[in-house]
Amino acid sequence: MILCIPDILPPAELAECRKLLEAAPWEDGKKTAGHQAVKVKNNLQLPGDHPTAHDVGSRIVRALRSNPLFMSAAAPLHILPPLFNSYSGGQTYGIHVDSALRWLPDGRQIRTDLSCTLFFAEPDEYDGGELIIEDTYGAKSVKLPAGHMVLYPSTSLHHVTPVTRGTRLCSFFWLQSMIRSDERRSLLFDMDIAIQRLCGGRPDDPLVTETTTQLTGVYHNLLRQWAEM
Repeated sequence: MILCIPDILPPAELAECRKLLEAAPWEDGKKTAGHQAVKVKNNLQLPGDHPTAHDVGSRIVRALRSNPLFMSAAAPLHILPPLFNSYSGGQTYGIHVDSALRWLPDGRQIRTDLSCTLFFAEPDEYDGGELIIEDTYGAKSVKLPAGHMVLYPSTSLHHVTPVTRGTRLCSFFWLQSMIRSDERRSLLFDMDIAIQRLCGGRPDDPLVTETTTQLTGVYHNLLRQWAEM
């Protein structure tokens, strides 16, 4: 499942975070690339231990934890601290797949089930820079408004096209979901959305109430069977 989630950060906080990022020091993105990725990675990256990375990253995670759409779609168990990259002057990131395992700051290793890209620059501020994600039905091109985020399976092959004008500024990070299977996670998400729509449609209808109660029970019993903690 590839899902675009709007308005992760409110406009004022988004502008403040962008100002902090633009003033921070950047380094060659190859420093954090794996054995295969280093061959195709050409961008700048904010050092993960820089105070700006900690500050803006904390704001992002806090916003995500209170975002119902994200929580329903991702069912997050662990969220890695967000990282930040910048592309300009023809920089690009060739086709690759994200590493299956990553380290949390406390030394624990987690599985990367979902990848996230949060945009800080508006689409008309730069040319190129589309995130191309390969899925079952072909390639999907993603270039979102500032403050919007795309969530997609970390198993997907993907790449960033060359940025030929302006600067593409994004946050990227990974998470381990309570639901390992993308197929099961998508089923639970679809069921949760359907339940919410039923509840909002005719909340005073006894039949609707009975139906949503039964479906909610099914949802939680499936979650109980499939969740990994």
